[in-house]
Amino acid sequence: MAGLSAAARLVVRVFEVEFTGGDADGRCRGPLGELWGTPFERVAPVRSFPSFRGQVSFPGLYYAATMDAHVGFESWLERDVAMMLDFDPAVVAFSSQPFWLVWAQDGERRRHVPDYFARLADGTGVVIDVRPDDRIEPRDAEAFAATERACREVGWVFRRTAGPGAVLAANVRWLAGYRHWRCYRGEMAGLLTGVFAEPKPLMAGAREAGDPLGVLPVLYHLLWKQVLSADVTAGLLGPGSVVSVNQEGTGR
Repeated sequence: MAGLSAAARLVVRVFEVEFTGGDADGRCRGPLGELWGTPFERVAPVRSFPSFRGQVSFPGLYYAATMDAHVGFESWLERDVAMMLDFDPAVVAFSSQPFWLVWAQDGERRRHVPDYFARLADGTGVVIDVRPDDRIEPRDAEAFAATERACREVGWVFRRTAGPGAVLAANVRWLAGYRHWRCYRGEMAGLLTGVFAEPKPLMAGAREAGDPLGVLPVLYHLLWKQVLSADVTAGLLGPGSVVSVNQEGTGR
């Protein structure tokens, strides 16, 4: 409870969390105001990701290079959000379906599972729900509002997202194919940071560094790690995309 004001402690008691823990039934339960310091970015999902014939959504596991671990998703949209968390240099770890948030509303016991919990490098906790605007029913809106209130009371950030735009998602999805450390070669990485010290087209820089067949996997890995930078929002990455060394110090 350290770090929370008396007013915050009073309000937070209306919220409880249930997550995978060490109890006899495999679950840990208690007031959010007491358990907010739990490393929810490392917990196992509180529910499974079933797959069956005729299923409308597409669940699966996403390999997160950030933690060298798999993270579950319940739809392709959630997969794209997991991918963007993995791409974000401010995120040090994240988990899917991290806990049940439980609260009372109008005499009714309500509960909701956020889609993701992310931990930022500065220690901030971020709770994320993935839902497009046109798919939010009244009870969904109530659940999101309650989740946002609970997050505010314990100093977390709440985000409700409809996912990345089509161009951004396509570019990051391409770079994600090179996210694994096996795409990194130290000598070539050093050469590429020298080549792109001055901005230049992607393919021209790759050819300057050597045979593109050997150079491009390392180049794309450095773009994924954001050691190198290119505009991934304006258009699809291609031979003419301008690449430069990231000057903002956000490379991982």
